[in-house]
Amino acid sequence: MSVEPETFRSLVKAAAEQVIASAAELTALDQAIGDGDHGINMKRGFEAVLGKLDTIGTQPVDEALKTIGKTLVMTVGGASGPLYGTFFMAAGDALSQKRSLPEDMMEVFARAVDAVSARGRSQAGEKTMLDVLFPVLETLKAEAGRPDLLKRVRATASEAVARTVPMQATKGRAAFLGARSVGHADPGARSSCILLHAVCDTLEARQ
Repeated sequence: MSVEPETFRSLVKAAAEQVIASAAELTALDQAIGDGDHGINMKRGFEAVLGKLDTIGTQPVDEALKTIGKTLVMTVGGASGPLYGTFFMAAGDALSQKRSLPEDMMEVFARAVDAVSARGRSQAGEKTMLDVLFPVLETLKAEAGRPDLLKRVRATASEAVARTVPMQATKGRAAFLGARSVGHADPGARSSCILLHAVCDTLEARQ
């Protein structure tokens, strides 16, 4: 794999720390339309990931992604644990069949997003994390090779979160609120955005 261990470790560390730092924001969003535990759950999961960082940092990238996924499944809880865990495990499985990064990253990301969609039996437009993941995937497909790709991914993720505000949820806990789910950003979409921003920021800083 063409990702240096130090770079991958930095990506994992930055993403985990940013999620942990955003726990209060995610909790507030989830209190509006969910169980109110998204921030707490995500914080617990990524603290567990940080606790395994020394091990993760020595593994091949595909195995490290699977370790992250399994850790999140075991520690996050709720609906988010299986979904985020599925994303990372599917990415690891896809990467183990490929030759290199970043050349194959778009395909790896696509496999991970499809796995989340299948696991949650959901698609874009239902006010979930997929409302960020699918638009980012389209940006990766359409703008691969552009020197400002990381900037475009960040913008796409932020704009996608904003688009969940006027949506009515049809999946997850928020779906029980019906029209009352309108007017609030989706917590899962926001946590996905936070992770993507952390990765992009870290990659940019290392260029």
